[in-house]
Amino acid sequence: MSGIVIASPHPRTSWSAAVAACLLFATAIRADEPIPAGMPNPPARPTRVDCAILIIDVVNIDDLNESFQAEIAILASWNDPRLTFDPQAEGTNLKLFQGSFQFNEVFKGWWPQLVILNEVGREEPKAVTVMVSPDGTVRYREQRNAVLETPMELHDFPFDTQRLKASMIPFGATSDEVVLAVDERFAKSTDDYVRRENKDVNVAGWDLQRLDMSVDETFMMAGEDRTRFSRLVTTIQLQRRSWQYVWEILFPLLVLVSVVWSIFWVEIDSLADRLNISFIGVLTIVAYQFVLVENMPRMSYLTFLDSVLISSFVMITLTVPQSLLIHSLVRKGKQRWARTIDRTSRWAFPLVYFLLLASVSRWYGII
Repeated sequence: MSGIVIASPHPRTSWSAAVAACLLFATAIRADEPIPAGMPNPPARPTRVDCAILIIDVVNIDDLNESFQAEIAILASWNDPRLTFDPQAEGTNLKLFQGSFQFNEVFKGWWPQLVILNEVGREEPKAVTVMVSPDGTVRYREQRNAVLETPMELHDFPFDTQRLKASMIPFGATSDEVVLAVDERFAKSTDDYVRRENKDVNVAGWDLQRLDMSVDETFMMAGEDRTRFSRLVTTIQLQRRSWQYVWEILFPLLVLVSVVWSIFWVEIDSLADRLNISFIGVLTIVAYQFVLVENMPRMSYLTFLDSVLISSFVMITLTVPQSLLIHSLVRKGKQRWARTIDRTSRWAFPLVYFLLLASVSRWYGII
């Protein structure tokens, strides 16, 4: 699948560095001070920047590091009367600046530098264009690859739905200076894309459900100063394709637990054979847990799969004291009681196990 981001044409080091720089620049010009004339400053106070984030492709979703990699297209437009020109005098109806060199060295107009707060590292743009119309309307386009950190809700893993977010603010410009707005034309085209490509989008193991763009304000503190920044938040909603986990983890797990229950048909005086089967099941569950821990982020809560593994571990472990009880009854000459307990265990253990799984599934909202 894909994601989108609005970004600055210049490199950024880290989130904390970006925030510190924003606060530093924001305090340089106060809201009650007039904007000096000249191109380095925004054309109005505040200047409205219409933005859109288009999906090209989500390359990878990393559950372990709670991040995703996306090929993104960045679109922004604003009006700067200082850039108006006469088409006849200039001999063109559109001034076009293509590539990083023309943008950095030839284009002399003002532009908003938008930073992605949750971006990891910074890739150079693959393509960038700036188009200036005779009325001073500026349209900025950029395409690049980005890795973004975003918290993931994995309570109901592997039946989870993730909302991956990208948060962007104008670098060094408070909400009194630059206001971000969602370009509704591109928002509608994105909705059409989601409806058209929700089953075929190129994200291994995920289905694209929707893409939302919204604008709000965020506050940052520097000592006693509280600075407001306009923020654009892009949310990509995906649903995990769970059947691979069902067939590769959950189904073999159910078969394993069922195989361990075969001890209820083993001779009541064969304690060693019964315990061997039980311990093999316990060790297999432990191996399952090691594999799961290595491929999941460190969380302070149990996922649905964790709860299923724990339930299976408990049910297999309970077969050990059951076998010891049977052995104790046999040694005391109470073979009839031992066989009765075995026959009862043949249906009691599966019934309790599946009731436990049903309760866990209902608790996590799976059923």
